[in-house]
Amino acid sequence: MEKQELRKQIRAAKRAVPFCEKLSRSATIMQQVEALPQFQQAKTVLLYWSMDDEVQTHDFVNRWYKEKTLLLPCVDGDELRLRQYTGPECMTQGEQFGIGEPTGPEYTDTDKIEMIIVPGVAFDRKGNRLGRGRGFYDRLLKTTPNAIKVGVAFDFQMVEQVPTEPLDVPMNKVISETPCLK
Repeated sequence: MEKQELRKQIRAAKRAVPFCEKLSRSATIMQQVEALPQFQQAKTVLLYWSMDDEVQTHDFVNRWYKEKTLLLPCVDGDELRLRQYTGPECMTQGEQFGIGEPTGPEYTDTDKIEMIIVPGVAFDRKGNRLGRGRGFYDRLLKTTPNAIKVGVAFDFQMVEQVPTEPLDVPMNKVISETPCLK
């Protein structure tokens, strides 16, 4: 299946799930992330401030930001800049996509990032990821070769095979609601 067709198929599946159910499913996924030894040991974690159709991260971010250095991406043209989340009051609406972004200085010490929790449109069991098509995360993930990359997805985002290209960066692990789908 081609990337655009797969994106269309997953977009329809996302629309079919009510937001309250996405919240419940997200809690199950993020509990599995919290249980990972790599997460428990990590001091610096990069994740994302979720949009309504993604695995929800807001509660997770607010639960952990006082114990770990949590970084969130900010869209700057065609790149993602990183800033530390220091609490709900640090958030502002991003200019390009209206996604919440932290204010404050840019975080540039990418060697200290130990884990990255990555959203996606679809994932497969080999760790391949299909994004929204702009390459933001693939460019960012190339700058953090030592960090463990963990994709998070609803079960319906897990597919048999994600079409890949040489620039795509695979995940080390993918977590969905059902552990056997990883």
